[in-house]
Amino acid sequence: MTVTTLHNPNVRGFASDNYSGIHPEVLAAIAAANDGHQVAYGEDEYTARLQQVFTQHFGVGVEAFPVFNGTGANVVGLQSMLPRWGAVIAASTAHINVDEGGAPERVAGIKILNVPTDDGKLTPELIDREAWGWGDEHRAQPLVVSITQSTELGTLYSVGEIRAIADHVHGHGMRLHMDGARVSNAAASLGLPLRDFTRDAGVDVLSFGGTKNGAMLGEAIVVLNPEASAGLTFLRKLNMQLSSKMRFVSAQLIALLESDLWLRSASHSNAMAQRLRAGVEAGIADGSIRGVAFTQPTQANGVFATVPDGVADRLRESFRFYDWDAAKNEVRWMCSFDTTEADIDAFIAAIERETTR
Repeated sequence: MTVTTLHNPNVRGFASDNYSGIHPEVLAAIAAANDGHQVAYGEDEYTARLQQVFTQHFGVGVEAFPVFNGTGANVVGLQSMLPRWGAVIAASTAHINVDEGGAPERVAGIKILNVPTDDGKLTPELIDREAWGWGDEHRAQPLVVSITQSTELGTLYSVGEIRAIADHVHGHGMRLHMDGARVSNAAASLGLPLRDFTRDAGVDVLSFGGTKNGAMLGEAIVVLNPEASAGLTFLRKLNMQLSSKMRFVSAQLIALLESDLWLRSASHSNAMAQRLRAGVEAGIADGSIRGVAFTQPTQANGVFATVPDGVADRLRESFRFYDWDAAKNEVRWMCSFDTTEADIDAFIAAIERETTR
Protein backbone atom coordinates (compact mmCIF):
# COMPACT_ATOMS: atom_id res chain seq x y z
CA MET A 1 0.00 0.00 0.00
CA THR A 2 1.24 3.46 -0.90
CA VAL A 3 0.49 6.20 1.62
CA THR A 4 -0.84 9.35 0.00
CA THR A 5 1.14 12.49 0.83
CA LEU A 6 -1.26 14.74 2.74
CA HIS A 7 0.90 17.84 3.11
CA ASN A 8 2.51 20.25 0.69
CA PRO A 9 6.25 19.53 0.91
CA ASN A 10 7.00 22.94 -0.59
CA VAL A 11 5.68 24.78 2.47
CA ARG A 12 8.58 26.05 4.56
CA GLY A 13 8.67 27.67 7.97
CA PHE A 14 10.79 28.99 10.81
CA ALA A 15 8.65 28.00 13.78
CA SER A 16 10.68 25.12 15.17
CA ASP A 17 13.40 22.65 14.30
CA ASN A 18 10.77 20.05 15.22
CA TYR A 19 8.90 20.94 12.01
CA SER A 20 11.54 19.40 9.76
CA GLY A 21 11.37 15.85 8.49
CA ILE A 22 13.75 12.98 9.21
CA HIS A 23 17.28 13.27 7.86
CA PRO A 24 17.64 10.75 5.00
CA GLU A 25 20.62 9.08 6.71
CA VAL A 26 18.58 8.60 9.87
CA LEU A 27 15.64 7.25 7.88
CA ALA A 28 18.01 4.79 6.20
CA ALA A 29 19.28 3.69 9.62
CA ILE A 30 15.73 2.95 10.75
CA ALA A 31 15.14 0.86 7.64
CA ALA A 32 18.44 -1.00 8.13
CA ALA A 33 17.43 -1.92 11.69
CA ASN A 34 14.02 -3.19 10.59
CA ASP A 35 14.74 -6.71 9.31
CA GLY A 36 14.42 -9.72 11.55
CA HIS A 37 13.83 -9.97 15.27
CA GLN A 38 15.72 -8.29 18.08
CA VAL A 39 15.18 -8.59 21.81
CA ALA A 40 12.78 -5.94 23.09
CA TYR A 41 13.15 -3.25 25.77
CA GLY A 42 16.77 -2.37 25.05
CA GLU A 43 18.41 -5.79 25.04
CA ASP A 44 19.14 -5.43 21.34
CA GLU A 45 22.38 -5.05 19.42
CA TYR A 46 21.65 -1.45 18.43
CA THR A 47 21.19 -0.24 21.98
CA ALA A 48 24.37 -2.08 22.99
CA ARG A 49 26.22 -0.35 20.16
CA LEU A 50 24.76 2.99 21.23
CA GLN A 51 26.44 2.63 24.62
CA GLN A 52 29.77 2.27 22.83
CA VAL A 53 29.06 5.34 20.68
CA PHE A 54 28.24 7.49 23.69
CA THR A 55 31.42 6.22 25.35
CA GLN A 56 33.41 7.40 22.34
CA HIS A 57 31.97 10.89 22.73
CA PHE A 58 31.84 11.23 26.52
CA GLY A 59 34.37 8.74 27.89
CA VAL A 60 34.44 5.48 29.80
CA GLY A 61 31.90 5.00 32.55
CA VAL A 62 28.95 6.88 31.05
CA GLU A 63 25.61 5.19 30.51
CA ALA A 64 22.87 6.20 28.07
CA PHE A 65 19.15 5.54 28.49
CA PRO A 66 17.19 6.13 25.25
CA VAL A 67 13.77 7.71 25.73
CA PHE A 68 10.99 8.96 23.46
CA ASN A 69 11.27 12.74 23.81
CA GLY A 70 12.95 15.70 25.47
CA THR A 71 10.36 16.14 28.19
CA GLY A 72 10.79 12.50 29.11
CA ALA A 73 14.57 12.88 29.18
CA ASN A 74 14.38 15.91 31.45
CA VAL A 75 11.69 14.60 33.78
CA VAL A 76 13.15 11.12 34.24
CA GLY A 77 16.74 12.35 34.38
CA LEU A 78 15.96 14.93 37.04
CA GLN A 79 13.85 12.46 38.99
CA SER A 80 16.83 10.13 39.15
CA MET A 81 18.93 12.92 40.67
CA LEU A 82 16.57 13.92 43.47
CA PRO A 83 14.87 12.62 46.59
CA ARG A 84 11.14 13.33 46.89
CA TRP A 85 11.84 16.53 48.82
CA GLY A 86 14.30 17.84 46.26
CA ALA A 87 14.01 20.98 44.12
CA VAL A 88 15.64 22.13 40.88
CA ILE A 89 16.99 25.63 40.29
CA ALA A 90 16.52 26.73 36.66
CA ALA A 91 16.25 29.87 34.57
CA SER A 92 12.70 31.20 34.33
CA THR A 93 12.82 30.63 30.56
CA ALA A 94 13.93 27.00 30.93
CA HIS A 95 11.95 24.42 29.00
CA ILE A 96 11.30 22.47 32.20
CA ASN A 97 9.71 25.60 33.68
CA VAL A 98 7.53 26.91 30.85
CA ASP A 99 7.23 24.34 28.05
CA GLU A 100 6.67 20.93 29.58
CA GLY A 101 3.07 21.29 30.71
CA GLY A 102 3.96 21.02 34.39
CA ALA A 103 5.37 17.51 33.85
CA PRO A 104 8.31 17.98 36.25
CA GLU A 105 5.88 18.99 38.98
CA ARG A 106 2.91 16.75 38.20
CA VAL A 107 4.68 13.61 36.98
CA ALA A 108 7.97 13.73 38.87
CA GLY A 109 6.83 15.73 41.88
CA ILE A 110 9.74 18.15 41.50
CA LYS A 111 9.60 21.72 42.74
CA ILE A 112 11.21 24.13 40.27
CA LEU A 113 12.83 27.22 41.74
CA ASN A 114 13.06 29.57 38.77
CA VAL A 115 15.35 32.56 38.43
CA PRO A 116 14.70 35.41 35.94
CA THR A 117 17.55 36.02 33.49
CA ASP A 118 17.97 38.37 30.55
CA ASP A 119 19.72 35.87 28.28
CA GLY A 120 18.45 32.49 29.48
CA LYS A 121 21.72 31.75 31.27
CA LEU A 122 22.36 31.12 34.94
CA THR A 123 25.42 32.29 36.85
CA PRO A 124 26.65 31.35 40.32
CA GLU A 125 25.25 34.65 41.59
CA LEU A 126 21.83 34.00 40.08
CA ILE A 127 21.82 30.45 41.41
CA ASP A 128 22.41 31.81 44.91
CA ARG A 129 19.05 33.59 44.80
CA GLU A 130 17.44 30.18 45.32
CA ALA A 131 20.35 28.12 46.68
CA TRP A 132 19.50 28.37 50.35
CA GLY A 133 17.38 26.81 53.07
CA TRP A 134 19.11 23.45 53.35
CA GLY A 135 17.82 21.65 56.39
CA ASP A 136 14.70 23.82 56.61
CA GLU A 137 11.80 21.38 56.64
CA HIS A 138 9.46 24.09 55.32
CA ARG A 139 11.40 24.59 52.08
CA ALA A 140 11.85 22.22 49.15
CA GLN A 141 15.55 21.42 49.20
CA PRO A 142 17.57 22.87 46.26
CA LEU A 143 19.68 19.87 45.28
CA VAL A 144 20.02 20.17 41.49
CA VAL A 145 20.70 23.04 39.11
CA SER A 146 19.53 22.64 35.50
CA ILE A 147 21.02 24.65 32.65
CA THR A 148 20.18 24.50 28.93
CA GLN A 149 22.80 24.39 26.17
CA SER A 150 22.05 26.08 23.84
CA THR A 151 19.50 28.04 25.86
CA GLU A 152 15.87 28.67 25.03
CA LEU A 153 16.96 32.15 23.91
CA GLY A 154 19.56 30.78 21.50
CA THR A 155 22.50 31.80 23.66
CA LEU A 156 25.49 29.69 24.64
CA TYR A 157 27.42 28.94 27.79
CA SER A 158 31.20 28.90 27.39
CA VAL A 159 33.21 26.06 28.88
CA GLY A 160 34.42 28.44 31.58
CA GLU A 161 30.89 29.49 32.48
CA ILE A 162 29.73 25.89 32.83
CA ARG A 163 32.78 24.97 34.89
CA ALA A 164 32.17 27.93 37.21
CA ILE A 165 28.55 26.85 37.68
CA ALA A 166 29.54 23.22 38.24
CA ASP A 167 32.17 24.13 40.83
CA HIS A 168 29.69 26.42 42.61
CA VAL A 169 26.91 23.82 42.52
CA HIS A 170 29.12 20.97 43.69
CA GLY A 171 30.53 23.17 46.41
CA HIS A 172 27.01 23.42 47.81
CA GLY A 173 26.56 19.64 47.61
CA MET A 174 24.20 19.96 44.64
CA ARG A 175 24.33 18.31 41.20
CA LEU A 176 24.32 19.81 37.71
CA HIS A 177 21.88 18.76 34.98
CA MET A 178 22.04 19.95 31.39
CA ASP A 179 19.05 20.08 29.05
CA GLY A 180 20.80 19.38 25.76
CA ALA A 181 17.88 19.41 23.35
CA ARG A 182 20.15 21.46 21.07
CA VAL A 183 23.50 20.36 22.49
CA SER A 184 24.75 19.52 18.98
CA ASN A 185 24.11 23.10 17.86
CA ALA A 186 26.10 24.31 20.85
CA ALA A 187 29.03 22.04 20.01
CA ALA A 188 28.99 23.17 16.39
CA SER A 189 28.95 26.83 17.39
CA LEU A 190 31.64 26.47 20.05
CA GLY A 191 33.80 24.32 17.77
CA LEU A 192 34.31 21.82 20.59
CA PRO A 193 33.76 18.10 21.18
CA LEU A 194 30.61 17.31 23.15
CA ARG A 195 32.61 16.12 26.14
CA ASP A 196 34.49 19.42 26.59
CA PHE A 197 31.52 21.41 27.84
CA THR A 198 29.58 18.58 29.46
CA ARG A 199 31.39 15.85 31.38
CA ASP A 200 34.77 17.56 31.50
CA ALA A 201 33.13 20.82 32.63
CA GLY A 202 31.35 19.14 35.54
CA VAL A 203 27.90 18.26 34.20
CA ASP A 204 26.50 15.22 36.02
CA VAL A 205 23.51 14.22 33.86
CA LEU A 206 22.75 15.27 30.29
CA SER A 207 19.53 15.15 28.28
CA PHE A 208 20.92 14.51 24.81
CA GLY A 209 18.68 15.72 21.98
CA GLY A 210 18.20 14.01 18.65
CA THR A 211 14.77 15.06 17.38
CA LYS A 212 15.67 18.69 16.71
CA ASN A 213 18.75 17.58 14.78
CA GLY A 214 17.22 15.22 12.23
CA ALA A 215 15.86 12.24 14.17
CA MET A 216 12.26 11.07 13.86
CA LEU A 217 11.99 10.76 17.64
CA GLY A 218 14.33 9.89 20.41
CA GLU A 219 16.58 11.46 22.99
CA ALA A 220 18.82 9.92 25.61
CA ILE A 221 19.49 10.49 29.28
CA VAL A 222 23.27 10.30 29.54
CA VAL A 223 24.60 9.71 33.05
CA LEU A 224 28.04 11.32 33.08
CA ASN A 225 28.54 10.92 36.82
CA PRO A 226 27.09 7.64 38.15
CA GLU A 227 27.07 9.01 41.70
CA ALA A 228 24.59 11.71 40.69
CA SER A 229 21.81 9.45 39.44
CA ALA A 230 20.01 6.38 40.74
CA GLY A 231 17.14 4.15 39.70
CA LEU A 232 16.94 5.06 36.01
CA THR A 233 16.34 1.45 35.03
CA PHE A 234 13.09 1.56 37.00
CA LEU A 235 12.18 5.24 36.58
CA ARG A 236 12.24 5.05 32.78
CA LYS A 237 9.60 2.33 32.82
CA LEU A 238 7.63 3.95 35.64
CA ASN A 239 7.41 7.17 33.61
CA MET A 240 6.33 5.41 30.39
CA GLN A 241 9.59 6.21 28.57
CA LEU A 242 10.77 2.62 28.01
CA SER A 243 10.44 1.74 24.35
CA SER A 244 9.63 -1.89 23.57
CA LYS A 245 11.23 -1.63 20.12
CA MET A 246 14.14 0.41 21.40
CA ARG A 247 16.40 -0.61 18.53
CA PHE A 248 14.68 2.00 16.34
CA VAL A 249 15.40 4.82 18.78
CA SER A 250 18.98 3.64 19.25
CA ALA A 251 19.57 3.23 15.51
CA GLN A 252 18.70 6.87 14.95
CA LEU A 253 21.11 8.11 17.59
CA ILE A 254 23.81 5.82 16.21
CA ALA A 255 23.26 7.29 12.76
CA LEU A 256 23.71 10.79 14.18
CA LEU A 257 26.67 10.12 16.45
CA GLU A 258 28.71 7.32 14.88
CA SER A 259 29.59 9.54 11.94
CA ASP A 260 29.70 13.33 11.84
CA LEU A 261 26.03 13.65 10.87
CA TRP A 262 25.15 15.29 14.19
CA LEU A 263 27.79 17.95 13.55
CA ARG A 264 27.02 18.45 9.87
CA SER A 265 23.32 18.94 10.54
CA ALA A 266 23.82 21.26 13.50
CA SER A 267 26.46 23.30 11.68
CA HIS A 268 24.11 23.75 8.75
CA SER A 269 21.16 24.93 10.84
CA ASN A 270 23.46 27.33 12.70
CA ALA A 271 24.79 28.67 9.41
CA MET A 272 21.28 29.25 8.12
CA ALA A 273 20.45 31.26 11.25
CA GLN A 274 23.56 33.36 10.67
CA ARG A 275 22.53 33.89 7.04
CA LEU A 276 19.09 35.02 8.17
CA ARG A 277 20.46 37.44 10.72
CA ALA A 278 23.06 38.82 8.32
CA GLY A 279 20.43 39.36 5.63
CA VAL A 280 18.11 41.20 8.00
CA GLU A 281 21.01 43.28 9.34
CA ALA A 282 21.93 44.25 5.80
CA GLY A 283 18.33 45.24 5.13
CA ILE A 284 18.21 47.35 8.29
CA ALA A 285 21.45 49.06 7.26
CA ASP A 286 20.28 49.97 3.75
CA GLY A 287 16.71 50.82 4.77
CA SER A 288 15.00 47.98 2.91
CA ILE A 289 13.92 46.49 6.27
CA ARG A 290 12.38 48.84 8.80
CA GLY A 291 11.49 48.57 12.45
CA VAL A 292 13.20 45.24 13.14
CA ALA A 293 15.63 44.88 16.04
CA PHE A 294 17.39 41.86 17.50
CA THR A 295 16.87 40.97 21.14
CA GLN A 296 19.51 38.24 21.58
CA PRO A 297 22.82 37.33 19.97
CA THR A 298 22.47 34.61 17.35
CA GLN A 299 24.79 31.88 18.64
CA ALA A 300 23.01 28.69 17.57
CA ASN A 301 20.09 28.07 15.20
CA GLY A 302 17.57 30.60 16.51
CA VAL A 303 17.05 34.28 15.75
CA PHE A 304 15.14 36.48 18.20
CA ALA A 305 13.84 39.87 17.09
CA THR A 306 11.12 42.45 17.52
CA VAL A 307 9.03 43.51 14.52
CA PRO A 308 6.56 46.35 13.91
CA ASP A 309 2.87 45.96 14.76
CA GLY A 310 1.06 43.60 12.41
CA VAL A 311 4.17 42.40 10.61
CA ALA A 312 4.37 39.01 12.34
CA ASP A 313 0.81 38.06 11.43
CA ARG A 314 1.29 39.10 7.81
CA LEU A 315 4.53 37.15 7.54
CA ARG A 316 2.86 34.09 9.00
CA GLU A 317 0.53 33.96 6.02
CA SER A 318 3.54 32.56 4.13
CA PHE A 319 6.01 31.38 6.78
CA ARG A 320 5.01 29.82 10.09
CA PHE A 321 6.86 31.00 13.21
CA TYR A 322 6.03 31.74 16.83
CA ASP A 323 5.70 34.85 18.92
CA TRP A 324 8.16 34.73 21.79
CA ASP A 325 6.72 37.70 23.70
CA ALA A 326 3.63 38.99 21.92
CA ALA A 327 3.37 42.00 24.22
CA LYS A 328 6.74 43.21 22.94
CA ASN A 329 6.23 42.03 19.32
CA GLU A 330 9.17 39.69 19.93
CA VAL A 331 9.38 36.67 17.64
CA ARG A 332 11.55 33.57 17.30
CA TRP A 333 12.81 32.31 13.94
CA MET A 334 14.30 28.80 14.01
CA CYS A 335 16.38 27.09 11.34
CA SER A 336 16.68 23.33 10.78
CA PHE A 337 19.04 20.82 9.19
CA ASP A 338 16.95 21.05 6.00
CA THR A 339 16.59 24.84 5.83
CA THR A 340 17.99 26.02 2.49
CA GLU A 341 19.59 29.25 1.38
CA ALA A 342 16.58 29.75 -0.88
CA ASP A 343 14.30 29.46 2.17
CA ILE A 344 16.29 32.14 3.95
CA ASP A 345 16.38 34.47 0.97
CA ALA A 346 12.64 34.12 0.40
CA PHE A 347 11.96 34.88 4.06
CA ILE A 348 14.22 37.94 4.03
CA ALA A 349 12.40 39.20 0.93
CA ALA A 350 9.09 38.75 2.75
CA ILE A 351 10.42 40.67 5.77
CA GLU A 352 11.49 43.48 3.45
CA ARG A 353 8.08 43.54 1.81
CA GLU A 354 6.06 43.51 5.02
CA THR A 355 8.12 46.07 6.92
CA THR A 356 8.02 48.66 4.15
CA ARG A 357 4.43 48.39 2.92
